Amino acid sequence: MTRFANQSALITGAASGIGLACAHRLAGEGVSRLVLADIDAAGLNAACAALDRPGLALEMLCGDAGDPAYWEGTGAALQGVTLGVVNAGIADNGAIADMPFDRWRRVMAVNLDGAFLTLQALMASMTAAGKGGAIVLTASVSGIKAEPGTAAYGASKAAMLQLMRVAAKEGAPHRIRVNAIAPGGVETPIWGKTPFFADLVQQTGSETAAYAALGGGTPLGRFGTADEAAAQIAFLLSADAAMITGAALVSDGGYSL
Repeated sequence: MTRFANQSALITGAASGIGLACAHRLAGEGVSRLVLADIDAAGLNAACAALDRPGLALEMLCGDAGDPAYWEGTGAALQGVTLGVVNAGIADNGAIADMPFDRWRRVMAVNLDGAFLTLQALMASMTAAGKGGAIVLTASVSGIKAEPGTAAYGASKAAMLQLMRVAAKEGAPHRIRVNAIAPGGVETPIWGKTPFFADLVQQTGSETAAYAALGGGTPLGRFGTADEAAAQIAFLLSADAAMITGAALVSDGGYSL
């Protein structure tokens, strides 16, 4: 398919997981230019090496998406971008009574501040160009369904969903569509950075067993994959979703039922 022929895309959190899967998906569907953003310089270099092919221009923006200084001077890189994937994020877990405030703030800074700053930069650039665009945020079912220990992550993702809705209303007059996916568990490296998952790996003996144990708690009986999430994002970015804006696509295997 060439749904995105001759278009340019920005993807944050592009060095791994859903972001990297989106980069491969959009490259396979004809984008001519990818601007890949992440704090992981080595991961970005590896992603660019894996994506390198004739006819595809690749640019890297290495830094923290939640830092306003990161976005200063990115105007040239964003010129011509009509597709945006707001995906950079981190996870943490802990009960409200026990979570240190600095860990709460770090989750908010990356997940929520980063989403706001990315949207701000993308929407300003798209509005100035006057050609419209489509943006998808990676939210989470944790922003919809409450579970113990998910206060920081869940609150950041719930706020992202409302941010997406406001952005959709503000973007509509400029032909900018803004949507989100709200996946349940997805097999990505973000899990390995949470104390909860590390403990589960120890208990079950492997990451595969840990994913299986968690996935068994959904009606469909498994976690999703990064490629499946990338396919959902590609749909929302495409002309196939031309009348969809302000929507959250819940793809959680039935977990929120």
